[in-house]
Amino acid sequence: MLSELQFYMRKLRSVTGPVLYWNLLGMISISLMEGIGIYMLVPMLSLIGVFQLNSAGIQIPWISDALSGLSQNNQLLLVLITFVVILSGQAWLQRLQTIRNTKIQQQFIRTLRLETYRSILAAGWPFFLRKRKSDFNHILTTELARVSQGTNIMLQMAASLIFTGIQIGLAFWLSAKLTTLVLVCGLVLFFVLRKFVRRAKQIGDQTSEFSQHYYHGLTEHFNGIKDIKSNMLESSHIHWFDGMCKRIERNVIQFSKLNSGTQFIHKVSSAVIIAAFIYLSMRVLNVPPASLLLIILIFSRLWPRFTSIQSNLEYISSMLPAFRIVRELQLETEKSREIHNTLTGAAYQPDSDPSSPGPRSMRMKAKTQAQAQVNTNGMVEDMRPIQPLELLRSISCEHVNYRYEGSNTYALHEANVTVPAKGMTAIVGKSGAGKSTLIDLIMGLIRPESGQILIDGEPLTESSLLAWRSSIGYVPQDPFLFHTSIRENLRLVDPDASEEQMWQALQFSSSASFVRKLPQGLDTVIGDRGIRLSGGERQRLVLARVMLRNPSVLVLDEATSALDSENEQHIHEALERLRGHVTIIVIAHRLSTIRTADRVIVLDEGQVIQQGGYQQLSTDPVGTFSKLLNMQAGVVGQ
Repeated sequence: MLSELQFYMRKLRSVTGPVLYWNLLGMISISLMEGIGIYMLVPMLSLIGVFQLNSAGIQIPWISDALSGLSQNNQLLLVLITFVVILSGQAWLQRLQTIRNTKIQQQFIRTLRLETYRSILAAGWPFFLRKRKSDFNHILTTELARVSQGTNIMLQMAASLIFTGIQIGLAFWLSAKLTTLVLVCGLVLFFVLRKFVRRAKQIGDQTSEFSQHYYHGLTEHFNGIKDIKSNMLESSHIHWFDGMCKRIERNVIQFSKLNSGTQFIHKVSSAVIIAAFIYLSMRVLNVPPASLLLIILIFSRLWPRFTSIQSNLEYISSMLPAFRIVRELQLETEKSREIHNTLTGAAYQPDSDPSSPGPRSMRMKAKTQAQAQVNTNGMVEDMRPIQPLELLRSISCEHVNYRYEGSNTYALHEANVTVPAKGMTAIVGKSGAGKSTLIDLIMGLIRPESGQILIDGEPLTESSLLAWRSSIGYVPQDPFLFHTSIRENLRLVDPDASEEQMWQALQFSSSASFVRKLPQGLDTVIGDRGIRLSGGERQRLVLARVMLRNPSVLVLDEATSALDSENEQHIHEALERLRGHVTIIVIAHRLSTIRTADRVIVLDEGQVIQQGGYQQLSTDPVGTFSKLLNMQAGVVGQ
């Protein structure tokens, strides 16, 4: 765990730079001023005759000479004014220090948030297949908030340690014996209470575990809220939620008991030790009252610092699991990064050639991606636009094999397929046949275990992956829209898109008519995941958004499987307008929707068993494709 703290402290230094050292210097200055202001009050009062403090052996000749020429009343006023000035200056510096600490903390956590979020997005698709989305939400919110809190406590503890060190030095100057006695008592108590620090770490582990379960449960519940409401499952979910809240409550109370317990022990021991000092000083050692005041002063300044350091150690120990979890995620995403030292962003090029046929005549801006080098601080630098690839001849898979992590069975085995450019290719097969795996390989989301993907005869490599990905438009089976207006949903792919371009994309996807009927048109808020629209309307809006990218390749992943005949026809009409201008790849569940496909690829149990034209395969009496057609026709006939 100490290695995690060391890593984050080095990272904090790299993010803040010289500011951290100025901050350290400020801590030292504040500690000196506060220590001098408090500890020098009694000696200075002694010098002007208010106390007799000969036993302390304090000699400050230059101060004594300066005060000797003043009356006793003026001496007292000067001493008290000096005391007020020193503490006022310390308070002003303390304010600046607090603001600087906040800036350091927020700059660090902002960098950490951005770096973590960027590393997640830069990970390859297999990483997301094995992770829960709720875990990302949990880490980016709760755990990073705990890291932020832990960073603040570390800065506070650094200030406490510096202050304590300076206070100890001043206290030794005033009375080495008394200071040694206080230090010995503090170290003994710290040794006795070290088990509390270990217990705080255990509670911190439980905090992270409960928080993770809490986020995962809530995400699952609200993803399935329609099923919960429809099947009256509210009571069981409320029971789970109540149990989870009770466990979190007990966890927080446990830490409160632990921390308040150590505070209690420190305060009780403080009272006992002070009482013992006073008794020994007055009855055994016959210490003068002024020296006794000095004893109490030293103890009252040092002992709370020991208590604060113990409390900070417990809090930091409870936050250590958060540091570990965030660090582990960053390391995991780094191992899963699909393109090393790069990041995708958005940039734009001038309008495409308006004279070109098909969708390019819509004069949409050809969107490019930006490749960015990322420095060690997580900052983006060296933005370079990436020109999307334009498919001219074909996409080919040659002897492609792929197995998902942890599986001994090939999801795709010795696949050899060709997708001609500017045509419509349909991929069909039973559930689990490998259709989505083939699409993911073609789009470069996953890499073949063996074999290769060729784009116009050139292997798809890491260097060309972003350019290839930026030329693809993908429409999933479950269309995703954000809880905002139609306009903002469309502008996700092109923030500079004009209203004319958006209406052209909507017209092209057969969406313009229903959008015009909405109360606020393009500015209509469509609800979470577009819930205020029908499935067909959501699907067509996603298609319109994809078309704003002006893709060279359009992929529809069973995009019409859940649509009624009318909406399916709308999608089909939009695809027909694209024929000959864009390469269309369709994963088809309803085989009736691919009658106009130029090429059909049939998969079964991860193997390509048929390829050819629709008419050719449908008339093959022993082929799998014709059997699938007959099965669907039989179901429809019944």
